[in-house]
Amino acid sequence: MDILITGGAGFIGSSLVERLSREKNNITVVDNFHTGSEDNLRKFKNSIKIIKCSSGDCEKFEKSYDILFHQGIYSSSPMYKENPLLTARCIEDFLKLLEFARRYDIKIVWASTSSLYNGHDPPHKESMQVKVTDHYTEARYAMERMAELYNKLYGLSIIALRYFSVYGPNELSKKQYANLVTQFLLAMKNNEQPVIYGDGKQTRDFTYVTDVVEANILAARANIKFGIYNVGNGKETSINDMIGIINKKLAKAIKPKYIENKVTNYVARTMADTKKAEKELGFRSKISLEEGIQNLIDFYGN
Repeated sequence: MDILITGGAGFIGSSLVERLSREKNNITVVDNFHTGSEDNLRKFKNSIKIIKCSSGDCEKFEKSYDILFHQGIYSSSPMYKENPLLTARCIEDFLKLLEFARRYDIKIVWASTSSLYNGHDPPHKESMQVKVTDHYTEARYAMERMAELYNKLYGLSIIALRYFSVYGPNELSKKQYANLVTQFLLAMKNNEQPVIYGDGKQTRDFTYVTDVVEANILAARANIKFGIYNVGNGKETSINDMIGIINKKLAKAIKPKYIENKVTNYVARTMADTKKAEKELGFRSKISLEEGIQNLIDFYGN
């Protein structure tokens, strides 16, 4: 297959490249390297095509792709707090991709976010109302609505996946925007205290990146014209418990440093209800947090 992956040099995108490369696909990566890294693609640089540009620069793309995985979206709420104009940029790039896909009849699978559930108690279901909370979620919600519009108006095949707290290898280029699992693991390996904003009782549905990749592939293969699906582990783990697992795996006893959390509209708890994804996509998470943390320890070395 001919596959286009925006954000393909990033954390999740490069994991998609790795998986799809095993199946002898023709892969084109588009990335502006905002949080991506050529080092994430070093194993594949001779077998894939890399286009250095933003995801909306569609005039630089070929016209014969079978599937478009859109991962190249500014992916962290603090980015939008620093620059609210990213909201418009994400939507504009997405509209350009929708027009491109409509013109050449290309199915899109793309990265939405579990942050849309801010203000709701878990388990989080796709049917929940999206509340007004921040620029980041407004961008993704607008994109979901535009996706549905293009499906209704033009019959475009498009599936949105709401990711829950994804972690795994190849996050170093994200720096301060990396998942807390990765940030805390690397700090604790160096005997540094992880810094928690709040009391550490806040929870996340930590989801290993290979599970997210599998969800993307299942969505691409599904005979579904439009859908929005949760992609999570379906389990709720506190930040304190996550640090406890890292301590156990590293044979350490490092205590976190607690700082007052002054973030407005902070997400206190997340946990995916994955029944819809299980039923319609056949997706079910396979990697537990304990196994995922061990994978990360092995990846970065003891």
